[in-house]
Amino acid sequence: MARYQRKDHLHQKAKKEGLRSRAAYKLEEVQKQFRILQKGHRVLDLGCWPGGWMEVAVRLVGGNGFVVGIDLAELDPPLPQANATALVGDLEAEDTPARLVEAIGGAPADVVLSDAAPKLTGVREADRANEERLLEAIEALLPKVLAPGGDFVIKILEGPEAQQVDQRMRKSFAKAKTVKLQSTRKGSTERYLVARGYRG
Repeated sequence: MARYQRKDHLHQKAKKEGLRSRAAYKLEEVQKQFRILQKGHRVLDLGCWPGGWMEVAVRLVGGNGFVVGIDLAELDPPLPQANATALVGDLEAEDTPARLVEAIGGAPADVVLSDAAPKLTGVREADRANEERLLEAIEALLPKVLAPGGDFVIKILEGPEAQQVDQRMRKSFAKAKTVKLQSTRKGSTERYLVARGYRG
């Protein structure tokens, strides 16, 4: 019961502050530790629904930055800022890299974020396979959407399959660190890979 109470507390706090989701506090925590997002950055958010990370990112990059998200579900309501756009699409679709790059101005992003997670079935093997597939889809996108020298933040769930993809992705960056966030629900296995200096 304790973990649900904690979720309710942050959920209520997010509502009170006018945020779209409690996930916003996770990106703020990452930002406080690593200063990933800077004024003027062009940012992609892969698996952006309901928009909690996008609204934090667009505030941090300022009016000269730009934030583009993509998800299977449409953001409702859309973000009001002119420099924030959410596309509806599948990360595995063939045209997704081109759509993302075009939406962000025709060049790869400075930062790629992903707080995405597959829908859980309750069957461990299926859930792990779905998590692996999601991570592999994002891994395949990186060379097409992230600029050399860029930074990357992604949620990783527990499981040997996810760890293997994690280890592969790390090799594409100058440095990488795994963090467990204070704002993560108690009992959750999620952690975040924060990777800097994409080698392309």
